[in-house]
Amino acid sequence: TGGLEAMRYDLEIPLKYGIYQSVGDTVGPGGISRSLRNIPVVLEMARDMEDVCPKAWFINYSNPMTTICRAVTKTTRIKTIGLCHGLNEGLSMLRCIFGVEKGGEMHAKAAGINHLPWITELRVRGGDGFQLLREYVKRNGVSISPVKLELFKVYGCLPGTGDRHVAEFFPHFLTKEAGAGSKYGVRLTTIEDRYAWRERQIERVNKMLSGELSIEMRRSQEAASNIISAITNGRHEVEILNLPNKGQINNLQREAVVETYGLVGPGGAEGISVGDVPPAVQAILHQHVVKHELTVDAALKGDRELALQALLLDPLVRNFDTAGKMLDELLEANRNYLPQFFGSR
Repeated sequence: TGGLEAMRYDLEIPLKYGIYQSVGDTVGPGGISRSLRNIPVVLEMARDMEDVCPKAWFINYSNPMTTICRAVTKTTRIKTIGLCHGLNEGLSMLRCIFGVEKGGEMHAKAAGINHLPWITELRVRGGDGFQLLREYVKRNGVSISPVKLELFKVYGCLPGTGDRHVAEFFPHFLTKEAGAGSKYGVRLTTIEDRYAWRERQIERVNKMLSGELSIEMRRSQEAASNIISAITNGRHEVEILNLPNKGQINNLQREAVVETYGLVGPGGAEGISVGDVPPAVQAILHQHVVKHELTVDAALKGDRELALQALLLDPLVRNFDTAGKMLDELLEANRNYLPQFFGSR
């Protein structure tokens, strides 16, 4: 909602207050601001679905994934699946490290929230994959993915998505002392980068249309087509899904939107239980889940105080005295997209 110019505020206003964001679409002030804009728009779609196609599944790729999905499941009857390729990219990194092909040589259990799923169990060729990873780190260091591997050394399980996302969930990596992330090889997002990427994609499509580039008929790793086929054609697929917690993660809040493996078939989608996550991981996830709930409620009610509570729970926000002023700037910058905070446009 609001396009890249609205996202510019999400990044540049917090930067004025010394807050560095490597992506800015999920965590941090940028993630909260984006949630406040996007949730009402998505809920309009979901309520239309209640009228027109109440039995349909809503498949979401938009960020912030967790707050959008939670808003839909909390306030409508629409069945919702959130999809993200981040964990697949983390697993690809591990397959590269261990020299295994996609298939039967590596098996993982994963549990968490979008952009912070944790690989809690790893088997490689029948052996302990985490022990192999410790040996790899001892030999080679952490240069391949410093944020994830430093966290693995501490917690004994591995965040599953890219470092630029993972770093934002913690107070340690995106600080002035850490060179705004450069110490850990993390680069900050700028709107100019986003515009440049978009132009490259437009140019690529135009070259395909003109025949200058061929169109590759190559299978995407995105799961949406598999899920649609499984639900409509009676097949069964195991995919990485964001779903309400019905017990997939036993020691995390019920109904919170969590990311785990799930089974998809003609009856719909159901998360696969992983039991408990380790206590320290649970504590990290719990704080973010509480923040998600506050953010959703703030977006639904247009409640500045709830938005401020969410902001102060975020690990990137370290200055209590300026948090309220920063929030007010973000709200004012997004006034055209926040009728719930300012009344009708």
